[in-house]
Amino acid sequence: MEIEYTLVKFEDLDLKTREATKIRGYFANKHCESEILHNHKGAQLIYEYPKVQYKIINTTPMICGIEEGAKLVADIGLNTDEMILDGKSFDTFQKEIIKEKKAFRLTNHYLQYKFITPWIALNQKNNKIFNEANDMEKEEILKKIIVGNILSMAKGLKYTVDKQIHIWIDLKECAANFKNIKMRGFKGNFKVNFMIPDYLGLGKSVSRGFGTIKRSG
Repeated sequence: MEIEYTLVKFEDLDLKTREATKIRGYFANKHCESEILHNHKGAQLIYEYPKVQYKIINTTPMICGIEEGAKLVADIGLNTDEMILDGKSFDTFQKEIIKEKKAFRLTNHYLQYKFITPWIALNQKNNKIFNEANDMEKEEILKKIIVGNILSMAKGLKYTVDKQIHIWIDLKECAANFKNIKMRGFKGNFKVNFMIPDYLGLGKSVSRGFGTIKRSG
């Protein structure tokens, strides 16, 4: 299938990776009527794959929108000439806006991706299991979690996965700072028989920029 996709790069800003949350907060407050921008319905979290995701990649802030989020992100890109972060005003005149359809589907061959921001894979339950596992078991745990993340993404995009997903991984642990809490993340490469657009995220807190992937081969 093909999905609607918009990527906006704010090229005149220079921010740290952890500041993706500030970008999210700014636009969520500015457009509080748009649930898709903050993934909440009132005080309740919307438990589905986020259609709008905020990233800082190599110090450049980006917003990625898919499906119903794509038009909204395109409008934000066209109509935003200023951001206010921590009480400071930043001009955002220099932007790149990419709007197109992207393939999202199973493939008959492996495609290689790289996590360009930390992938937060583990929850409290499987973190304990992971700690007690040997290296081979740890690899299998991570492979199953990535497959589960892709299946969750597919469900959110209403794509039926009717064949087995095969995966190969080469990942290393890294530190991830989420809301000033240090967490265990992973970076590295993986190969999978699935086509996923660049800059979408897998795992936890993808709307805040974690687990962002990019084709690497």
